[in-house]
Order: sequence, then C-alpha cells, then structure tokens
Amino acid sequence: MADVGEVLMSVLSTIRVPKPGDRVHKDECALSFSSPESEGGLYVCMNSFLGFGRQYVERHHARTGQRAYFHITRTRKAKEDDSNSGSGHPPKKKPTRLAIGIEGGFDVEQELYEEDYKVVILPDRQEVTSDDLATMPDVVRERVSLSMAGIMSADSVSHALQVQQWDGELRQESRHAPELKQLDNGVKIPPSGWRCEVCDLQENIWMNLTDGKMMCGRRYFDGSGGNNHALLHFQQTGFPIAVKLGTITPDGGDVYSYDEDDMVLDSKLPEHLAHFGINMMTMEKTERTMTELEIAVNQRVGEWEVIQESGTTLRPLFGPGVTGMKNLGNSCYLNSVMQVLFTVPDFQQKYVSNIDKIIDEAPSDPTQDFKTQVAKLGYGLLSGDYSKPAPDPADETGASEPRGDQIGIAPRMFKALVGRGHPEFSTNRQQDAQEFLLHFINMVERNCRTGSNPSEAFRFLVEERIVCQQSQKAKYTQRVDYMVQLPVQMDQATNTEELQEAERRREEGDSSAPTVRAQIPFTACMAALNEPEVLTDFWSSAVQSKTTATKTTRFASFPDHLVIQIKKFTFGLDWVPKKLDVSIDVPDTLDLSALRATGQQPGEELLPEVAPPPLMTPDVEVKGILGFHGNEEDDSLYSPLLSPVLDDSTVSQLCEMGFPLEACRKAVYYTGNTGIDAAMNWIMGHMDDADFASPLVMPGCSSGTTPTESLSEEHLATIVSMGFSRDQATKALRATSNVLDRAVDWIFSHLDDLESMDVSEGGRSAAESEGGREPPPPGPRVKDGPGKYELFAFISHMGTSTMCGHYVCHIKKDHQWVIFNDQKVCASEKPPKDLGYLYFYRRVSE
Repeated sequence: MADVGEVLMSVLSTIRVPKPGDRVHKDECALSFSSPESEGGLYVCMNSFLGFGRQYVERHHARTGQRAYFHITRTRKAKEDDSNSGSGHPPKKKPTRLAIGIEGGFDVEQELYEEDYKVVILPDRQEVTSDDLATMPDVVRERVSLSMAGIMSADSVSHALQVQQWDGELRQESRHAPELKQLDNGVKIPPSGWRCEVCDLQENIWMNLTDGKMMCGRRYFDGSGGNNHALLHFQQTGFPIAVKLGTITPDGGDVYSYDEDDMVLDSKLPEHLAHFGINMMTMEKTERTMTELEIAVNQRVGEWEVIQESGTTLRPLFGPGVTGMKNLGNSCYLNSVMQVLFTVPDFQQKYVSNIDKIIDEAPSDPTQDFKTQVAKLGYGLLSGDYSKPAPDPADETGASEPRGDQIGIAPRMFKALVGRGHPEFSTNRQQDAQEFLLHFINMVERNCRTGSNPSEAFRFLVEERIVCQQSQKAKYTQRVDYMVQLPVQMDQATNTEELQEAERRREEGDSSAPTVRAQIPFTACMAALNEPEVLTDFWSSAVQSKTTATKTTRFASFPDHLVIQIKKFTFGLDWVPKKLDVSIDVPDTLDLSALRATGQQPGEELLPEVAPPPLMTPDVEVKGILGFHGNEEDDSLYSPLLSPVLDDSTVSQLCEMGFPLEACRKAVYYTGNTGIDAAMNWIMGHMDDADFASPLVMPGCSSGTTPTESLSEEHLATIVSMGFSRDQATKALRATSNVLDRAVDWIFSHLDDLESMDVSEGGRSAAESEGGREPPPPGPRVKDGPGKYELFAFISHMGTSTMCGHYVCHIKKDHQWVIFNDQKVCASEKPPKDLGYLYFYRRVSE
C-alpha cells in the first residue's frame, strides 16, 4: 500500500477549500438519510462538498473518481447532572428562547454530541488525522488543513436554511417604540384588577402605551376574546402600541402595534410602563400570552386531544412502512401528505422499486434532482432503516413504557427542493396540506413527462353538462381533476338545537357553556356537490344571447385512488379566514357508480359550436375579425382587439377589496365576465404571479409577442430541458408574452393540444423520448374502473386556520389503523374519521 503522504500528494489537486457561496452538505447524505450520528458517520467529498453515508460513498468514488473525503462521526455524550446539588455551584442557566447558533439560545449538537474528524482516502480507506498532517510536506499540510478547517467551520446547507426560515419569524422592534410620545395625563395603572373602560370586561385587557387607556382585545373566530375596544381606540386616536396586561414579567410582555398590524418588540418597555406607574420588575404573569392563547383556543374545540388520541396509551410501532418524520418547524403538513402518498403503489413502484437505477442515473449534484430526492424520501419511509426508537438523552424517569418517538427521517433536502422559489412552501410557516398535495402532484407531472407517471393514480376526468334553459340544448365539456372538494352544508346539521343553545349561553357570557360541534351528514355534502348549478349569465349559441343555464358535474372516469377534501376553511364576511368546526360521518366505503357521466342523452340536441361575439367597446376599431381563426396574414389564435369590455361592477368590487386595478381587470377578463366569485378565485390563485399587477395584454394584440419577435433563448432552453420540443416551447412563450412562469403554466394546461405538434429544430416529442413508441391517444391519460372505494387514509388538521395548528395522518396498514404524528408512529385505537380534512380512498376490485 502506498504511503498515505504520497497518496495525499497525488490527489491534492482535487482537494478544495470551501469558498463563500459553496454548499457544504455535512449534516445529511445526498442519497439517503445517513448523518454523522449514523453508524459509519458521513463522508463529505473534499471537492464537491456533497455528503454520503457509508453505503453510498464507494459508489460516488467509483462514478466520479474522487478519492479524498472528510469523515465526520458524531457520538452522543452521556448526560451530566446539571443540578450540581451539594457542589456549591448554581445550576446551568436555562435557555430563554429557541435559537439556532446565536447568543442566548442553545446549540443542541454542541451540548449533546462530540465529533471526530479525519480524512479518508478511497479505495483503500487510508485515514489521515490532524496529527498525521504535522509530519507531511508543507504544501500537503497547508492545503488539507485549510480544507478540513473550512468544512468544519462552514454552515451546513440545512443549518443555513433553518436560520433563514427562523429569522423571518422573530418579532421585530416596532418603528414607533424608540420615539413613542406618552401623554402626561396623570394616569396610573394598578397592579391588578384591570377592566375594559368601555364594557367592563376583565380579561384580555390591553393598555395603550400613549395614553394609558385600558381596553379589551379583539373578538376571535369562536366569539371569545374581547369586543375590539382597544382596536377601536387606535382607530379613533391613532395611538399605535398597546401591551397586554397580565403578560408583563421582568422578561417582557406581549406588545402589539396596530399600525404595523403585528406583534412587536419594545426595547423601551420598562420606561414606557413606568410612565403609568407600572414597575416591570415586580410584575407577575397572570394571563396567557398570545401564543398560549392560540393553543388554548385550538384545544377548546377539542380537536387536539381527539385527533392525536391524547389520553390513550398508544402502542409505538417500528419497522418497514412505519417510519416517522421529524418536524422541521411547521412541516407537519408535508410529513402527513408524503406519508400517505408513499402508501400508494404507483409512487412506491415509480420511486422506491427503482431506487438503484435512479441513483445510478442521478446528476452530479443529486441534492437538486427531483427524482433522486423523492426516491430517497420514499425509501427512507418504507425501508424501516430509520424506524427505530429515538434515544432518550435524559432517561431520568426510568419508565418501562417505550417512547413513541423514532429516530425517523428529517426531509430537509426534500423540503428545500420542492419549496424552492415558492412564496409559501419555501418558508417555515404552516401551510395548507391540500395546497401542498396539489403543488407536489404538479411537480410530479412536470418531472414525469416521459415514463410512468404516479400522479395518474389520482387523475380523473370530470364531465360538465350545461343545458340552456331557453332552448333546452346542451353542451358537454371535460376537464382533468385530482380531487373532489365537498362543501360543508352547515344548514343540514342534525343537532341544530344544541348548537343554538350553546351559542345563546356563550352570548350571555356563560363561561361553562359546552363546546358543541355541528354534526353534518356526509350524504348532505355529497348531495350539495351533485346539485345542478344555475348560471345566470350564460351566453347561449342557440339563442345568440345571454340567458339562464344549469350546469351538472359528473365523473367521466373514476381514478384508482380518490381524494376528497372537506372544505372546512372559508372566509367570513370580512374576508378573514376561519375554520368550520364540524363532525362529518365519512363512510369507510363509497359507491359513486350513480355519479358516472352518461354523455349526450338520446334525442338531446347540442348547442351549436359558434363562438360568442368578441368582447369590444362600441367605439373600438376591430381589425380582421374572421371568427377565431384569424387570416392568412395573422396566425394568432384570437383576433386582435384594442380593449375588452369588462363588467365594471365586478372590477369595482374587487378594487374595493384592495386589489390592484389591472389585476382586477385581468381577473374579470380571464374568467369571462362570469361574476365576482370566479374572478375572486382567479385572483387568489394568481396573487404570487410576477405580472399580477401588470397591464392586461390581450392574446394576439400588438403589445404581446408576435411571431416575428425574438423569444428569449434562455426561456426556450428552460422549457426544452423539461422534455418539450422547441416548437412547443415557442408556442407557449408566444401565447404568454414571453413570460417564463406563465409559459410553464400554459404548457401544462394545454398538453392535449401540444401532444399532436410535429417535432422540429432538434426538440424531442414524448413518443421519441419513450423510445420511439406510438404517440398516446389524444386527451389526458386517465385510469378508469368501477366507482367503488374503501377508505385507507385521512389527514386531520388541528387549529383555527391553515396558517397555524398541526397536521397528523391516519393510514390503514394490514387492517390496522396507524397514526403518524411526525416522529411518533403508533397503533391507533380510536381513529377520528369524522374530523378529517383530506380523505384518501382506493378502488375496490369487483
């Protein structure tokens, strides 16, 4: 075996020193969930700074030829007794806040682990420690030492992501606090016995820091809280900051800025309180903080205990298919969705069964490859390799009962990848599990243009039948969907009298009034879904004018797996989001056969295929109107108009809600003047678009991109790299004024039209990329079969809105319900099927 010094000299040119901006993956393997704490530790390539577990480092060496790896092992320290009883030393100071590597917080790894570092040279696994470097030539010692020090001192990618996400959630100093003017009005606040000066309420009292007025706080969704008098006082006076009495301690208190509409910090709080006779150092906490209050409101509705099956001793489960996932900070929505998806055979076969092939074909940086990271996650969940009891560093109770927590997996790379560039999923805030499910399915669709597509398991066709009430002629259209959204029929509650009585007692201030949950029959929700919808402004090609029509929705196909969303989250009259507290008797089995679409009925006449007249103003000059096919000189899909006619009343209503004028105009235009609800839905779905407030550009008009104008080669290359041909990319960019994000959305919503396009200029069609197979039949690929289903999973949400609270999921495995609550995986005793948010059914074969 060659001398290790000589080997190091031979690979010295491949050893790099991390520079600012380099991504150092020293916490997690790029291809598995191995970490420095895992058996065998973690190997960091000293050239690419990618991390690999013991089972993958040889593969990386064989593939790339890289030989030098920085080996990190981390072992848990034995816990020391911090009480120091009898030693004369005070106990260690407890951390005052959760922080990540910053003063005043704590560093779990430094506190609980000790690390060992060395360089390992493959393939012979020769080891070099820091002490060994002292005897080597200066050029070797200096280069390797700098690389080792750089890797050790660099922030890992996961650490940098955590800091970025948490920084956005720290309370900021109020801009009003440093120079806050306080009135010399002689007001002195007593140390207790506070009341609202308007309504005499004795809890949730806020003192305005400008004039010392004591007023009650806001009213919450469930009617509790206050009567909004503190807010009304700000609106009348403009005095911006208030502190919640009862939360003041020597460490601080809850301070709210009405002007900034957020909880804030007040660095001069002791001085501001002293102005009104309050000595902050002598105050004790007598009321719950806003964080505690949020938890209390959630717990009051009873969801937390029921959904998590609290109060019941649950049997922890370990092994393949029952692996927990660490909560990375409000990532329970992601954990629940991915646990369910990898119960579906299509996802298992696509990603887990082929994991060796996927890893062999992974790009040079697998941390940025969608297929690799999804396969890594799926294998981590199903293999059982990480489904082991988590060590208890305290181990002080000596309890014989096993803890439910597992080692589990921490999906940091996966979360960073699927959330990258998204305004919500890239943050550390709580999100809507339904929105994330659709977001992930959309990513699967984009990345499975070739080969099998597991999202087809959920894809189905919806038939919409519109009947003109004046001519009785019908129109049939089909669209693709992935989820059934069931409206909650509150007026169909079976316990109306109980609800009314509880509401009456609550309005009378009876604090002992029980919480009553509305009992809604599942059949009522299904009936509401199937009710014909009345369209009041339908343009009928039969009568050539607007008239009334009815729209009926049916299944044109039944998917292998059916997702049902209970629409619990809605908006109040003030557009404040709220959650409906309901119990719905969701069945274990479903038979939707009666909802199968039948197509055109015998003797039924169809509406003529005539386009409605173009939207135009009376004084606009119309050029080249030849239906919707243009002329020989104009290959645009629409005839160019100078401006569309828009429903002014709808535009005005949207503007009054505070949305930009141009965004309101686009919403009304793109929803075809069909009313405020459709326009509002468009706005909510496009608020994050880069051109949300840009002027409305009509397709084919002169302000758009014409066929003769040059398109961005960078945009074209981006779309072609996703598996589309250059012609398809060109068509998408021209249809969207050369805006890349809109072009990508456009191309995925026009797949049917694009499938038939010829290949040109080096682009590849879907048929070519599949090895020369025949192109698929027109229309989206869907699976179909009987409409009978059985429930196999559901996701539940606890909290008052999608922006807070917690998600867990229950999955039926081998005839046993299992609850997945982040790292806790246990056999479920009482699965709360009536409180779910998303329900997952699979087809029952006949």
